[in-house]
Amino acid sequence: MAIEVGTKAPDFELKDNHGRTVRLSDFRGEKNVVLLFYPFAFTGVCTGELCELRDNLPTFVNDDVQLLAVSNDSIHTLRVFAEQEGLTYPLLSDFWKHGEASRAYGVFDEDKGCAVRGTFIIDKEGVVRWTVVNALPDARDLGEYIKALDTL
Repeated sequence: MAIEVGTKAPDFELKDNHGRTVRLSDFRGEKNVVLLFYPFAFTGVCTGELCELRDNLPTFVNDDVQLLAVSNDSIHTLRVFAEQEGLTYPLLSDFWKHGEASRAYGVFDEDKGCAVRGTFIIDKEGVVRWTVVNALPDARDLGEYIKALDTL
């Protein structure tokens, strides 16, 4: 079960596609965070969603907002994926310990060994203000993220 709106967002420490350590707490007091979990790089729906974010990047990476995309892929896979698709925002690896962050947010599918499509908008105080969780084959609506950000 995914964590609910009003919940303090669990902190995590993950490596990005360049090997840099990223912590959710690094943004506390500074930026709202769009935390997006997705199953795997190089898959059709995931690539479509992440490229749509790339094409609307100023909405999701600016002085007030930071986009963090998390999958269970290795950092090496994520580096190649980001380069191939022109993704300049952080792709975080929840590879080891496998699914630890995904589990903390309640979006890890134990049977499939990957995260489902969960998105959490976290305010500057670290509280979840909006969330959506979709099944593996169902893409998310980018317009809903924008509406939720506008309420912060």
